[in-house]
Amino acid sequence: MTNFIPVFPLGLVVYPGEHLNLHIFEPRYKQLIKECHDSGKSFGIPTVIDNKLQDHGTSVKVLEISKLYPDGEMDIRTEGQEVFRILEVIRDIPDKLYSGAIVNYPPNNTRMLPGVLDQLMQSIQELHELLQVKKDMRIAGREPDAYAIAHHVGMSLQEEYELLCLFDERQRQEYLKRFLEKVLPTVAGMEQLKEKIRLNGHFRTLPGLKWEE
Repeated sequence: MTNFIPVFPLGLVVYPGEHLNLHIFEPRYKQLIKECHDSGKSFGIPTVIDNKLQDHGTSVKVLEISKLYPDGEMDIRTEGQEVFRILEVIRDIPDKLYSGAIVNYPPNNTRMLPGVLDQLMQSIQELHELLQVKKDMRIAGREPDAYAIAHHVGMSLQEEYELLCLFDERQRQEYLKRFLEKVLPTVAGMEQLKEKIRLNGHFRTLPGLKWEE
């Protein structure tokens, strides 16, 4: 399917099913959000990396305008819908302050790899314990998948975008698996280094070493 959507480029990645809260203050986006909220239509959040608009993003639905300020600024709640690919950017739209894009929605395989998700969740828990991070991993109202846990592993914006561009759940899970296999030993090594630094200067009881002359 190909269609036109208004776009709100941001320096972040939104995944399908993700809830995102935004504060809207620019006139062009106040207009965009009001129109989408009133009509029930979605808008697109394409990712911007190093000030460059990327080819992919996610369509987003306005769930609620949770607060409307006297000057027209607003706090909104949104939910990610589908990943799209930009075919053409439409910068100037008659009577509109915002821009838009012609997009399509590549087929997206959501079938999971058996057992891999459990391994991922265990690895994320291990990572959080090493970092002494407490984070609620429960996902209300949906089955966990790569999209739901991707923001919990500490990837860079570029890495999160690379995962967004994978249109097979098995590939997404393997991407996360490889990332965690790379980062966990590094974090564990950092913890060992910090422990060595803590011990420096303290009296320690160490066994004598035997060696042959």
